[in-house]
Amino acid sequence: MAPSGPTQLLHRLKRWMYPAGRPNAVARVLNAVAKVQHGTGLLAPAEWVTLEVVGRRSGRVVSAPLVVAEHEGERYLVAMLGESTNWVRNVRAAGGRAVLRHGRRERVRLVEVPVTERAPILRRYLAVAPGARPHVAVDRCAPLAEFARVAADHPVFRVVADAAAERAA
Repeated sequence: MAPSGPTQLLHRLKRWMYPAGRPNAVARVLNAVAKVQHGTGLLAPAEWVTLEVVGRRSGRVVSAPLVVAEHEGERYLVAMLGESTNWVRNVRAAGGRAVLRHGRRERVRLVEVPVTERAPILRRYLAVAPGARPHVAVDRCAPLAEFARVAADHPVFRVVADAAAERAA
């Protein structure tokens, strides 16, 4: 089911903000604001977080505003823009080590979910992250088989508390 009216306009705007899967100038400004809001937790739902991970080329901490999807008692991060997303490449290069911020810092390990297990997580993600809907080629109410069809296009990471890192901090 294709969006119509104001929803269609919003979808087109969101797609415009991320041409070729990269944020344009407007999206970069809005993402900078979102990083602060998500990270501090001020006026932000609990699902909104800022991911901090060491950059694979710069070696500096890079941050990205994301939405956590809870599914069957686990937390997940989804790359709405797909495989070429910088935070995905950085997480892989860092061996999954990262920090999530939402008022407080939580050291975590991000474990990539196999493609065959992603469909129900993707569906849950679209339920809690309406801003991602224009970037995932499936309607949020579609059957799981439709989510399975696009699962390989969207990396999903399970969030695991990094107990060893938390004890050392």
